Amino acid sequence: MVAFQAPVITHIEDLREIARRRVPRMFYDYADSGSWTESTYRANEADFRKIKLRQRVAVNIEKRTLRTTMVGQDVAMPVALAPIGMLGMQHADGEILAARAAEAFGVPFTLSTMSICSIEDVAANTKAPFWFQLYVMRDREFIGRLIDRAKAAKCSALVLTLDLQILGQRHKDIKNGLSTPPKPTLANLFNLATKPSWCAAMLATKRRSFGNIVGHVEGVENMASLSAWTAQQFDPTLSWADIEWIKKRWGGKLILKGILDAEDARLAVASGADALVVSNHGGRQLDGAPSGITALPAIADAVGSQIEVWMDGGIRSGQDILKAWALGARGVLIGRAFVYGLGAMGQRGVTRCLEVLANELALTMAFCGHTDIHNVDDRILISGTY
Repeated sequence: MVAFQAPVITHIEDLREIARRRVPRMFYDYADSGSWTESTYRANEADFRKIKLRQRVAVNIEKRTLRTTMVGQDVAMPVALAPIGMLGMQHADGEILAARAAEAFGVPFTLSTMSICSIEDVAANTKAPFWFQLYVMRDREFIGRLIDRAKAAKCSALVLTLDLQILGQRHKDIKNGLSTPPKPTLANLFNLATKPSWCAAMLATKRRSFGNIVGHVEGVENMASLSAWTAQQFDPTLSWADIEWIKKRWGGKLILKGILDAEDARLAVASGADALVVSNHGGRQLDGAPSGITALPAIADAVGSQIEVWMDGGIRSGQDILKAWALGARGVLIGRAFVYGLGAMGQRGVTRCLEVLANELALTMAFCGHTDIHNVDDRILISGTY
């Protein structure tokens, strides 16, 4: 009898391949795709590979540390788990599992407004404070209550997403008929039949809809009413004046996500935010926008001494994290990398994702001649490749 051998996970691509086999197509495609031609989605990852590193030798690299802080919070490495909508559809109770993995590893977890598990669900199943990500909706009373719920759950930072006033054209989501839970179409039923582990886990949980919304908005009690509500709620009138109101209502650490332009970065500083995230929403909004890593240096140069500058988009390795740090980011948010881990192996997969990234980050830093990430700057990069 041949013994079963668990897959050997050595890099993020291993987790992606397993997730692709285990997660229903519409939810895998939701995470692993971009808008329009997906050129920005692909550039986010490809532009990291163009940046070359300077290898140094005969340097004492015996003891290495990646520890730092993000908005005053001690972290094991300069990484936070980004907010991902419908995370609980990648794996049953996905938000809770990812938050637990992040807590145990020592990095922040960010819960999305459009999560499956609610703020209260995650708070009840974790010990460390997590961050909450906010989308601004037309219903400002609901947004106010949502902020208050995050405060009551003792969330330690609010991440305000600025680049989703309207939805980008996401062809795969439209063609797949993306919905939560999946509609019982013939194509969906056939695909679900090939994902027995996912189905079994989803049947065992009660969390299958948007937990932060259903039951918290008048008239939204089921999927039909939820779909009608969300279709007209994202607010195209969002302005910097709204950010002032949100900051006052929240009263804690505020992170602004979705900055791609130096002038917007200066406005973020003027708003009194504690950090900004250079981000193009994972290539899911404006196709043709610059990649996160190419937009980073100008923004870091413009405002880096006045506010914490972070970035996201395309990070698939510890080397990517080190390159972002060298170009001025004092933290990164990872999205797809940990989503692959969650879809592949649940909480263990998210933990394995973080282990892989930390190992790659520490090794690369050592090859570049450093033992403390705080001593790393753009001198580890070969001029002309960034």
